[in-house]
Amino acid sequence: MIVKRSRRDFLKQASIVMAASGAVLKSAWGADTKFAVATTAFGKVRGVDVDGINIFKGVPYGANTAGKNRFMPPADPAKWSGVRDALEFGPSAPQTEPGVRRTGSNLAVAAAGLPMESEDCLVLNIWTPGINDGRKRPVMLWCHGGGFSTGSGSSPVTDGTNLARRGDVVVVTINHRLNVLGFTYLGEAGGTEFAQSGDVGMLDIVHALKWVRDNIAQFGGDPNTVTIFGQSGGGRKVGTLLAMPSAKGLFHRAIIESGPTIKLVERDQAPRVASELLGKLGLNKSQVRELQSLPVERIMGAYFAVVRSMNVDQMTMGFSPTVDGSAVPRHPFHPTASDVSPNVPLMLGHTRTELTSGADAAVFSLSDDALHGRIRGLVGESAGRVIDVYRKANPGATPSDIYFLIASDYRYGAPVMKIAERRAALKKAPVFLYYFRWETPIDGGRLKSPHTIEIPFAFDNIKASRLTASSPDAPALADKVSDEWIAFARKGDPNTPKLPRWPAFNAAERPTMVFNNESKLENDPIREQRIAMFTAMNLA
Repeated sequence: MIVKRSRRDFLKQASIVMAASGAVLKSAWGADTKFAVATTAFGKVRGVDVDGINIFKGVPYGANTAGKNRFMPPADPAKWSGVRDALEFGPSAPQTEPGVRRTGSNLAVAAAGLPMESEDCLVLNIWTPGINDGRKRPVMLWCHGGGFSTGSGSSPVTDGTNLARRGDVVVVTINHRLNVLGFTYLGEAGGTEFAQSGDVGMLDIVHALKWVRDNIAQFGGDPNTVTIFGQSGGGRKVGTLLAMPSAKGLFHRAIIESGPTIKLVERDQAPRVASELLGKLGLNKSQVRELQSLPVERIMGAYFAVVRSMNVDQMTMGFSPTVDGSAVPRHPFHPTASDVSPNVPLMLGHTRTELTSGADAAVFSLSDDALHGRIRGLVGESAGRVIDVYRKANPGATPSDIYFLIASDYRYGAPVMKIAERRAALKKAPVFLYYFRWETPIDGGRLKSPHTIEIPFAFDNIKASRLTASSPDAPALADKVSDEWIAFARKGDPNTPKLPRWPAFNAAERPTMVFNNESKLENDPIREQRIAMFTAMNLA
């Protein structure tokens, strides 16, 4: 079920209540609350000052994407008069299957009485140490994870307060269209009007970057020093932006955290998924425009049905960015790195055991036969040879340990290392490669270095993550990692005095920063495993 209450209705109601009297406003936020007002090209917004960090939430950077704007490139929001409250997070893009019970963070949002999911979701959040103060701070724009199908910029672990304070930077997180509403290629069925429909979710991010270019100086930021960074799906978005002509010049550094996007959806594959979606809705190709007037619940229901019936992976098969020849003219890193934004420095990396995150309990107690069966499902006849290499490099590892190492490198590690190699081959801007080996103590330590583990360290938000909150070692590493991210955002080079010198990547030596309690620089730290995986995956 999708919450019907729109962001506009919510903010209008909240503004009426708060504007009724100063007493009401103070009652809602506390007698000592300090508010901050900033001016955008569309009107003034009111945020809150929390111990010197000015926070603005739910600021619109685009118009409602419902109705005639559905499947269309983003448009500017309407201007407003007076001061608009930017005190609460705005809604996330629709991403819940109708009729399925909400869980986790969605329940928390619902309990807070906020609009949860809406097509009116083009909003951003800003954390800044200063407003219109003439300072030119580096800007760090976060692309949230969740593949291309779920997530939002409102997660506690990506709250920008600590990062803004630590580095004197401006942090921005955004919401944008996802899944069926953001990445359904209807150009073949609907003609030129729908030619970019397969990439409108990415065009939303470009639109947010244009908003940053035109407005961030009012929030103390430098529009000429913008870093895009993201993890998992967010990292894939960063990789895609590097291949988009419309994004060129809107950002100046890029960080990909466990988000390898070597290839996107092929132009000939995308229409098959769109055709199946139309079929689930009882429409033919001549009725594409009717998609703009259907209830969003019907479209979301059909989308989930297509994902199941076609076994869509939402990475290279559909409902994710399409190489449409226009918005995205070619794959980001296949067969070589895109040269659209070659002068942008890139930092990227992966964690040692990405796939322990969310794994079923049974996977932690695999037999040898089960290990071989699972690895054959990944690399086919190369399974035995790959397993032998990983066992030799990791003596004493259990079958489950070996599985997690191989599967993690198959999905993340090997593609990330290949991206570093292909990007460095452009010889235009430096590339910095890292390998995250720090292990979380939770669940008896069995998760080791799971997917997302570096996020609380990068944001200096270790208390906000279950993976790091109980570790006495985490604060010291966060002090180093967050400073490296900030240094990269400031100058395009992550080096700080707190860690060994981190040289730019080259394919001969493959220097890699290995993050752990004792971080160190190593050349090609998992060389034999990398070579085995490159061979098995045909990553030439």
